[in-house]
Amino acid sequence: MIEARHLQKTFGDHHVLNDISCTFEAGKTNLIIGQSGSGKTVLMKSLVGLHDIDSGEIEYDGRLFSSMTIKDKRLIRHEIGMLFQGGALFDSMNVRDNIMFPLNMLTEQTIEEKMERVDFCLQRVNLENAHLLMPSELSGGMTKRVAIARAIALNPNYLFCDEPNSGLDPRTAGLIDELIQEITQEYHITTIINTHDMNSVLNIGDTISFIYQGKLWWKGTKEEVMTTDNQELNDFVFSMELTKRLKNSRV
Repeated sequence: MIEARHLQKTFGDHHVLNDISCTFEAGKTNLIIGQSGSGKTVLMKSLVGLHDIDSGEIEYDGRLFSSMTIKDKRLIRHEIGMLFQGGALFDSMNVRDNIMFPLNMLTEQTIEEKMERVDFCLQRVNLENAHLLMPSELSGGMTKRVAIARAIALNPNYLFCDEPNSGLDPRTAGLIDELIQEITQEYHITTIINTHDMNSVLNIGDTISFIYQGKLWWKGTKEEVMTTDNQELNDFVFSMELTKRLKNSRV
C-alpha cells in the first residue's frame, strides 16, 4: 500500500498539486485519470520520488518515503517496477538483455539465476521464445509485454505504469490491461496506472483517482464511475458519444 497525505507541489508560481491525499491499495489496479495538465503525471512522479514534494507525506507500507535519505530511497526503489509509456526498451539490446538489465544493475545474482528469472518473466507475459529478438522486430503489443517482463524482473512490491496502452489497438490494449491486472492480483502488487484510456477505467479500475486542477476531485471504483453525479468527472469520462451511450444504457 502507498499512502499520500496532503501533497503540495509547485513549479515557480504554478501550483500543480494542491493538498492531495489518497491511498493506493495492494493487490489492486489503482488508476489515476485526469485531463492533460491536471497534475496526474506530476502526482505519479512525486509518488515514485522523481519530483520532490513541497510538503506532505508519502508512505510505502508504513515507511515514510518522503522524508527518507537518498540512500534509503534507493533501497525502496529496488522494490519498484516501472512500465514506461512506449515501453522504453533499449534499441541496442535484445529482449533477454533488456529484461536482464535491472538484474545486472541492482542484484548480485549469478548469470544462471538471472537467466532463470528472465525465462520466468517471459513465460509470464506469454513470450517464451522471444529472448533473442531485437526491439525493432517486436509489434506494439509485444513491446509492451517485454516492458512488463522487465518491470517485474526484480519481483517488485510496487508497479508504476505510465499510459501502458498508448499506441495500441483496442483489442491489444485490453489484453495488456488484463495482463497487468492478473500480475497485480497474483503477486499482490500495489499497482498505480496513469491513463487516458477509458476502456481501462471501465475494465480494470479497482480504484480510480480523478485529478482536476491539481486536486483530488473524486475517488471511487469502475462501477461507481457509471453512476456518479460529479459533473467534472462525467465531462471527462463521457466526453465521447460512444461512452455517453454506454452510460445512458446503464441508467
